Amino acid sequence: MDDETGDRLVVSIPAAGQGLRLDKALAEATHRLSRARIQSLIEAGAVTRDGMAVSAKLKAVEGDYEITLPPVASATPLPQAIPLTVLYEDADLIVIDKPAGMAAHPAPGTPDGTLVNALLAHCGDSLSGIGGVARPGIVHRLDKDTSGVMVAAKTDRAHQGLSALFATHDIERTYIALTRGAPSPDRDRIETRIGRSAHDRKKMAVLKAGGREAITDYRVERKFAIPARAGAAPLAARVACTLHTGRTHQIRVHMASKGAPLLGDPVYGSGAPAQSVRAAMEEAGLARQALHAAVLGFIHPVTGEALRFETEPPEDMATLERLLSDL
Repeated sequence: MDDETGDRLVVSIPAAGQGLRLDKALAEATHRLSRARIQSLIEAGAVTRDGMAVSAKLKAVEGDYEITLPPVASATPLPQAIPLTVLYEDADLIVIDKPAGMAAHPAPGTPDGTLVNALLAHCGDSLSGIGGVARPGIVHRLDKDTSGVMVAAKTDRAHQGLSALFATHDIERTYIALTRGAPSPDRDRIETRIGRSAHDRKKMAVLKAGGREAITDYRVERKFAIPARAGAAPLAARVACTLHTGRTHQIRVHMASKGAPLLGDPVYGSGAPAQSVRAAMEEAGLARQALHAAVLGFIHPVTGEALRFETEPPEDMATLERLLSDL
């Protein structure tokens, strides 16, 4: 049974529940929360017994457990006055240089502090409902920890026009990546199919069948720390990647498939970089995949004007590149 007091839920586990997995026992003792929800609350430290947070590894014991319920999140993103680096803006669209660490739109685990929250504050009522309530104005996205140029729509006609351009890949998109080692050859086109990994559904992978077509052109712009012995591979490289499709994690997956994963990539960066490269990453403060959306070019969907925007990688990547050049 359970008793709710404000934002607290007291759940009493009976003797019959003793010895069960704690999340299972709590879910059976209250019908208000799913087992998955209880698991996430335990991980967040929101489940206590005698004032002490419990661990998911513990077995249930008879007695009372207190669950602190977080405030109910609004179904509609709220405006937040978050500074934006605006590269271009008119009545129909806005182009920004997104910092690393900012998600494009609210999602589980990132309820606010997103580009959508910032755009709602910056653009006001003009953005309301454009492209849907949850992701107003968003026509494409960058990974949370990827920095760089993004465009968002402020009107329905701009949203429809931009969406069409992205759907037909009539967009110029070039990214700068810093990789462990370097892809070979120095310049090539990668054409694969990308879809969910059969081994880890949270990851994308190159597939032999299924998935969706993914095309990336890349060019190694600079190699760092090339060993003296003949034929030895560099320890790192700066690579320009041009997208011809826009699959989830496309560049990260493609560079990893070439044996040159992005430095700092927590998902696809299998294998540790050389110690000197790791030291440079630490000194530069790189705490993300080293990927920056440097170029975005497109035809304005309303005026027909050709627009092109280019920004340099932010400080963490710029510092890392400088340190790598000294190795």
